[in-house]
Amino acid sequence: MQTLYPAQKRHPVGTKALSANGVVVLGARRDGSLLGSVTLRPIAPGHAEIKRLFVREAARGCGLGRKLVTALEDEARTRGIDRISLEVGIRQPQAIQLYRSFGYQDCGPFGPYRADPLSLFMTRQLRRDLAIEQSA
Repeated sequence: MQTLYPAQKRHPVGTKALSANGVVVLGARRDGSLLGSVTLRPIAPGHAEIKRLFVREAARGCGLGRKLVTALEDEARTRGIDRISLEVGIRQPQAIQLYRSFGYQDCGPFGPYRADPLSLFMTRQLRRDLAIEQSA
C-alpha cells in the first residue's frame, strides 16, 4: 500500500477498531507463518465492511484470497449480516477482479468514507440460502 498510495489516501485500521465488538479477523497460516488475513468490521445492523484483505506475495496465485473472502462471507452470514461493502484502491486490479468475481458491484462511499479518485467502493448482498446449500 505504501508504494501505491500517498499516506493521506490510505485508510489504516487501528488496534482499537480491530478489538471492537463484532469485528472478525481471519488468518491463514502454514507451518506457523501467517500467509494472509482479512477483517470483517460491522458498520450498521446487517451491514459490514471487508477491511484489509492481504495475502503475502509468496502465497499469491493459489486461491488464498478467494478462500479468505469465502470464509469471511460464511462468517458474516452466521452473524446475520446480509450486506458487505468495501473500499479498494484503483491501483489494485487483482483485488478488484477478485471482488467482482464474487459479485461485488460498484457503489458510492459508505460509512466514514468520502468520494476519492483513488478509491473504488463496492457492495454485495449476501444470499442466506448459499450457506445452507454449501453445508448440505
